Amino acid sequence: MTDGTGCVIITLAVKQKTLQGVQNTLAKDLSISALLDFYGPFLSEKQRNLLHHYYNEDLSLSEIAENESITRQGVRDLIKRGELQLKKYEEECGWCQNVLALQQAVESDMTDSKKLDTIRDIINNF
Repeated sequence: MTDGTGCVIITLAVKQKTLQGVQNTLAKDLSISALLDFYGPFLSEKQRNLLHHYYNEDLSLSEIAENESITRQGVRDLIKRGELQLKKYEEECGWCQNVLALQQAVESDMTDSKKLDTIRDIINNF
């Protein structure tokens, strides 16, 4: 149902792409939060606190800057560096991915013998 110009189809495609982008952004935020749980102790206390405020407490960069008495740009830079470090740790170690895979295997509706095989495979990858 278009007016002959294809506007409705394009509008729907743009909306779908926007929704996918929102979902990807949310997934990214949750993954950083999970990585922070696993690898947070390897970061400096300052980076760990800033990432915690940003991802777990949902504070804005401006709010964090005001609370920490540093510039908004300083907060952003520390958060970005912390994100990169967390992703690097996960690439090298894979702890978060393996633990999440274990959790999914335990909660799945597979037969017990299949669950056990899956769990063994995951543990062997640690």
